Amino acid sequence: MKTDDFNFDLPAHLIAQFPPEHRGESRLMVLNRAMGTLTDSMVADVVSFIEPGSIMVFNDSRVRKARVYGVSEHTGAHVEFIFLAPIAPKSRASIGELSLASTAEVGVVAPSERIPPMSRFWRAVCSKSSRQKPHRSYSFPGELRGTIVEEIRDEKIIEFERPIGDDYFNSFGHVPLPPYIKREDTGEDEQRYQTVYAARTGSAASPTAGLHFTPEIMGSLRAKGIDIEYITLHVGLGTFLPVRTENIEEHRMHEEWFEIAPEVAAKINDAKDSGKKIYAVGTTSLRSLESAWFEGALRSGSFSTRIFIYPGFEFHVVDRLFTNFHTPKSTLLMLVSAFAGREKILEAYRHAIEKNYRFFSYGDAMLIE
Repeated sequence: MKTDDFNFDLPAHLIAQFPPEHRGESRLMVLNRAMGTLTDSMVADVVSFIEPGSIMVFNDSRVRKARVYGVSEHTGAHVEFIFLAPIAPKSRASIGELSLASTAEVGVVAPSERIPPMSRFWRAVCSKSSRQKPHRSYSFPGELRGTIVEEIRDEKIIEFERPIGDDYFNSFGHVPLPPYIKREDTGEDEQRYQTVYAARTGSAASPTAGLHFTPEIMGSLRAKGIDIEYITLHVGLGTFLPVRTENIEEHRMHEEWFEIAPEVAAKINDAKDSGKKIYAVGTTSLRSLESAWFEGALRSGSFSTRIFIYPGFEFHVVDRLFTNFHTPKSTLLMLVSAFAGREKILEAYRHAIEKNYRFFSYGDAMLIE
């Protein structure tokens, strides 16, 4: 399957550069896979499309102010770094009697330790990456010096003189807006590029489907008898790295850490057994749930996943998906194409363009049922 099979032409003016004036006021397109129909609605009315008794699973990861600018001691140039995660000790954890050897080999999932809150070593990506070599050092804000000690594919491993954590990023970092937002971050982005239920800091990009939800919408869902549950996936390169291969099967995902609590796994397993619907809010929630499916059940625990979902993938957990509109030739567009069918997705995107829906992180939303 070719990467170009997932391309489409998007007018630049439809790429949302700012969030809507008020959270929850975006448009919503509903794609019914069985009927092949498209319905134009509003996010504020999403509750009318959700079946009572269903479970909606949200990603509660909080976005780190992960963009920090350093000055190269080699050239004097300013270099933009986005810090993805501190490096944890090698995990030797196992979960019960679960054997993950076969899935780990193909990059689906492996047990993982919790990510430490502070470290001297951080995974990062940077601007002008090919020029930033191992052994080069940089001066960072706060009288901090860091050195590239290793590079692995698209990532650099940075060693700092002292351990740093979120106190440092809150003081000196910037909101890591995606590159298609052509402006600097503002104070408003600190609130609007964060979900209202964000709880656990660790993402280098927002789980953007959740940006649409307000406390009022969440309350309406609960009032209808819809169970709201939370998992955590810290968004990193695995989510937003572009596909650079001609054949999508040759693309390799980067690892992302996620965790599913035992009580959440139990509720979802019970719901599956009783025929209730599981709604994933966002592709990160979907990837977490599908990654943790083993031997006929959803398993709890902390994991590291490199799952790549594209057409032909067999879904086991998720029945419905609430998501944003995604970039051309991206792994996320391939994921929703796997979920709904490539032709149906591309037709829905053509409809969205004709109707002037707003695209990407601060754009409008789509419910695939």
